[in-house]
Amino acid sequence: MRAIVCHEPFQLGLAIREEPVAGPGEVLIRIRRVGLCGTDYHIFSGKHPFLSYPRVIGHELGGEVAALGAGTSLRIGQLVTINPYLACGTCIACRKAKPNACVNIKVLGVHVDGGMCDMLVVPESAVMDADGLTVDQAAMVEFLAVGAHAVARAPAAGVERMLVVGAGPIGIATALFGRLRGFEVTLVDRRQARLDFARDRLGFDGVPADDQLEGVLGQQTRGEMFDLVVDATGSLPAMRRSLGLTGHGGALVLVGVALGDLAFEDSEFHKREATLIASRNALSSDFERVIAAIKSGDVLTDRLQTQAVDAADLPTRLPDLIGQADSVLKAIASF
Repeated sequence: MRAIVCHEPFQLGLAIREEPVAGPGEVLIRIRRVGLCGTDYHIFSGKHPFLSYPRVIGHELGGEVAALGAGTSLRIGQLVTINPYLACGTCIACRKAKPNACVNIKVLGVHVDGGMCDMLVVPESAVMDADGLTVDQAAMVEFLAVGAHAVARAPAAGVERMLVVGAGPIGIATALFGRLRGFEVTLVDRRQARLDFARDRLGFDGVPADDQLEGVLGQQTRGEMFDLVVDATGSLPAMRRSLGLTGHGGALVLVGVALGDLAFEDSEFHKREATLIASRNALSSDFERVIAAIKSGDVLTDRLQTQAVDAADLPTRLPDLIGQADSVLKAIASF
């Protein structure tokens, strides 16, 4: 079978590998679509904090059940998406019903080889029924689930104004589910083209992340800033700046991941009595929430996909997609 392998930073190639076989409790998936996201771009550019090379990339997956191992209950040909966060089931986080933060987690395409290949074997527990979706929609469930989980991490009460810093795929996903929760959502990004996309296709107000940002947002909020700020940039300077955009008594959710130490001015954090929250990956319940939102029409996926790519062309196309970040929200590769 074919597999797209990142051998080392900036070295992506097409490899031929032996087709895997499903064992007991496992399912063989024929991969049809793979969404590309910031994780894949970071792997390609050598910036991912949890990765070793070589690695088959890809964790936003849509496919069909091709074969079943003993003891499984799915059906051949069933359209599915994959929860790529493979948890151990026994560690302290798993015992607290937080498998997304499993101590021994194996994320497809990061800690172990992912789904940018013709065939993939996964545990049945990782397979999510996508009946009623298109195969393209199935490949978009995962990134939307990350945004849905970030919103679910927000306080249960006291949130009216929500600011999302970073209007890439995860930021947009977070904004969509924040709006569904009834929040008044504003986006911030340093790329005006992304803000224009979010306004024109999704109806979000946006503010450029320039030197005037604090003043503009302060004027818009009568100096109160935001009850909830979600930082989806993966940038340490942006994360530090996001605290200043958080209102007194508010919460700051960090969904982006970055290498290095993050430091805040203690007096700024303390005077707000701010709540600092990490949001990692997503739960099966988040996947289910996303699938329901797509089926109901609350999330219009045709407004999110911006590029379609043949998987075999990725070794040459991926650098171009990274270079076209202003016009790429969600690119999907086809097998």
